[in-house]
Amino acid sequence: MAAFAGPEIERLIGLLSKLPGMGPRSARRAALALLKRREQLLSPLAASLAEVADRVVNCRMCGAPDTRDPCSICSDPNRDQSLICVVEDAGALWAMERAGAFRGRYHLLGGLLSALDGRGPDALRIKALVERLEPGEVKEVILALPATVDGQTTAHYLAERVSAAGTQVTSLARGVPVGGELDWLDDGTIAQALRARRPA
Repeated sequence: MAAFAGPEIERLIGLLSKLPGMGPRSARRAALALLKRREQLLSPLAASLAEVADRVVNCRMCGAPDTRDPCSICSDPNRDQSLICVVEDAGALWAMERAGAFRGRYHLLGGLLSALDGRGPDALRIKALVERLEPGEVKEVILALPATVDGQTTAHYLAERVSAAGTQVTSLARGVPVGGELDWLDDGTIAQALRARRPA
């Protein structure tokens, strides 16, 4: 494919195209937008990326990215230390925090068990989770993992490990979303909602 710009711009487009949801065409549009607004967008973005690359570390307790270690959540004395919510990655943690309903602490696995991808228990932060349970302060571990085959496999494996450590294990309820209409939901969601029904 012919190059339309200098190698620096082509490299920028190539890097942008590797971001989730960005194909080559979207990457070209994003690069053009950045170049058109160098002072307002490109320069501040470059400075922010450099700062993030220099300062962000993974929390030694939960694994979350932050500029401090332990992270702001793990070091917050107002958080309930007896609750740990296990999530796949930082995106899931941020989603939980946006909801504002959880005031405990987190544990990021760094992925899910996957036989197809050759990702076993040693590739995830499962050992670190079990070690966090040993002092006996944690009373409940909440599994907030995706409702996928890999997510359910991981949840089953974790439930066995956490239960063996003598800690209560729960998982997020699944079913009809708030504001959801039944005729728009898939069969699996409806079936899960029926299994998880509770008194009205």
